[in-house]
Amino acid sequence: MIHFAAAAAAGHIRFEDLGLHPDVFSIGWFTLRWYSLAYIAGIVIGWWYLLKLLAQPGAPMARRHADDLVFYATLGIILGGRIGYVLFYAPEMLLHPLSILRLWDGGMSFHGGVIGTSLGIIVFARKNGLNWLRIHDYVAACVPFGLFFGRLANFVNGELWGKPADVPWAIVFPRTVPFGLPDPARHPSQLYEAGLEGILLFALMAFAFWRTKARYEPGRLTGTFLLGYGLARFTVEFFREPDQQLRAFAEATGLHMGQWLCVPMIAGGLYLILTAPKRRVRVEPIAGTESAA
Repeated sequence: MIHFAAAAAAGHIRFEDLGLHPDVFSIGWFTLRWYSLAYIAGIVIGWWYLLKLLAQPGAPMARRHADDLVFYATLGIILGGRIGYVLFYAPEMLLHPLSILRLWDGGMSFHGGVIGTSLGIIVFARKNGLNWLRIHDYVAACVPFGLFFGRLANFVNGELWGKPADVPWAIVFPRTVPFGLPDPARHPSQLYEAGLEGILLFALMAFAFWRTKARYEPGRLTGTFLLGYGLARFTVEFFREPDQQLRAFAEATGLHMGQWLCVPMIAGGLYLILTAPKRRVRVEPIAGTESAA
């Protein structure tokens, strides 16, 4: 192990040489972290893009609805993401409830955030008498922004690194093995995820929205997102180290927790895509004047 690690690290970029730091700046007691900024950027840019989508014919809600939806979605992301992390990845935190509130220490689950956001959208849609599945479609097209910035923040933080590798672009992250052992070069799996879950998934969703009639078949865009993200995350997990506290789980089941959580996403995505044509109806837009068959 020691010889392999030393050999794998030879000639590769060392993370500390990149000059990256988790904090953007500090003023007195206040510290702005890249992780927090990633969430803010994802929400703000996602909201801006959502308004662009709603300006097209057949929108499921008006501009005023989008402004309110941001509140519900943000609440769902934070609560769902944190609760999901505790339940899926760190159940021992339940023994210390106050630690759950320490969001600034990190620890968010995307799968939990999806569940939380979905519940928020359902509550919002019921309150306003809107079609919750069509709203999901539009929101799904905006999510890759948050995924992209979030994975970049993971990289800047030097966390969630990949398995040891000797590829030319491997990076030597610090403190990835017990003290006294040399750190091996590893796959920068955070960047793999930023590319697949952020850039590639956005391109797929944008093509489906702007170049096809997918938005007129309720559930198709949501299904495309679930399938695309599920496959991307499932694949990247093969290059990523499992969370330390779940290493035994991964060895016992053959898959990482993240992969198991992607299985229902992939199945649900396929179901929504295959059944979407049955839900196609003439759409009378909430905003705008043009109907869409």
